[in-house]
Amino acid sequence: MFEKLKNRWELKSGWQVFIVLIVFACTGFTVMFLKEPILSLIAAKEERNWIFTTIYYILILPVYFIILLFYGFIFGQSKFFLGFVKKTFSRFKRKNK
Repeated sequence: MFEKLKNRWELKSGWQVFIVLIVFACTGFTVMFLKEPILSLIAAKEERNWIFTTIYYILILPVYFIILLFYGFIFGQSKFFLGFVKKTFSRFKRKNK
């Protein structure tokens, strides 16, 4: 599995794959812990419905990438994650025909 990820992500070692996976995990946990405080700023728990959750997911996307870049920097993988974020955002751009 590590070898497949190493080739897909064009990384140099299995250790680097491990670090990248740790960064993704830390980012996911951080976003998970931020959900309740962010939603509390928008509305009280009993007033929330699917609209508030949808708004949260739209707003958290850029925050996720900022946190991902932060952890990538902390773990010494900023070059990989900067490329990852650029590649991801380029997929959102509309292609001109």
